[in-house]
Amino acid sequence: MIKIGIIGGAGYTAGELIRLLLNHPDAEIVFVNSSSNAGNKITDVHSGLYGETDLIFTDRLPLDQIDLLFFCTAHGDTKKFMESHVIPDNVKIIDLSQDYRIKSPDHDFIYGLPELNRRQICKSQHVANPGCFATCIQLGILPLAKHLMLNSDLHINAITGSTGAGVKPSATSHFSWRNDNISIYKPFTHQHLAEIGQSLRQLQNSFHSTINFIPVRGNFSRGIFTTTYLDCKIDLCEIKRIYEDYYDDHSFTFVTDKNPDLKQVVNTNKCLIYLQKHEDKLLIVSMIDNLLKGASGQAVHNMNLLFGLEEKVGLHLKPSAF
Repeated sequence: MIKIGIIGGAGYTAGELIRLLLNHPDAEIVFVNSSSNAGNKITDVHSGLYGETDLIFTDRLPLDQIDLLFFCTAHGDTKKFMESHVIPDNVKIIDLSQDYRIKSPDHDFIYGLPELNRRQICKSQHVANPGCFATCIQLGILPLAKHLMLNSDLHINAITGSTGAGVKPSATSHFSWRNDNISIYKPFTHQHLAEIGQSLRQLQNSFHSTINFIPVRGNFSRGIFTTTYLDCKIDLCEIKRIYEDYYDDHSFTFVTDKNPDLKQVVNTNKCLIYLQKHEDKLLIVSMIDNLLKGASGQAVHNMNLLFGLEEKVGLHLKPSAF
């Protein structure tokens, strides 16, 4: 049984992580740390877990009692914690913030996108979970990078649900603003561009094209729907073969022949990819659930890899029938 601690337990990703771990046959949550909620029941914050757990938030850190520590903290806080606490050498770490996603001689975190770094993850001690936009976008284009086919600018539009903005209310996340509304934010400058570029250059060292990324706030709760297009003269049948070969031995990413809908991936750990050619333009549609494949589901996938478990354990999740 994997003994688990969670730092930062009050947000959406923490709630999803707790839900997954409670139903994981090889996991046991030892503590969920939240200084602002210490002493409160988990279900006081994550009410969807009523009847599932009697766990209580704590401000204690019994790090000597766990095998794995998850960070569901705000960006910057994981690094502060690592610098101010001594974590036992035997404790593995999965960080869901962006603090360690970029490779650096200053840390040993492996970028935790299993479809890119599965072998390295299996042998690692510390894993940096990818960003949600970055996951969806990369899964749509990694097969092209592997075959050195990214030789023109990438044009990307991705729309995300309101849960991507976190649980704390803000001017652009409360219901009266978000409902029946749509807007762009951080065009061409989104923070996930750095990790996307890093991964593409890992597979295609010659990649130096521009990534034109327009993030969009959607008026739905969860999911990311991404469209990417680029110049490509190769026949669609050959492109499909390249994608199917790349994802053939991966458990959660699938290439479909039918134009998919976002609802097909919501509440699952799947990524669906759909490909079209329009003369010399290749259109790639990719979609995920931002809280699962884009965050907590992928974190549990990484946990399974770290501890030598079958990849899909605890992640047999199904979308709604409607």
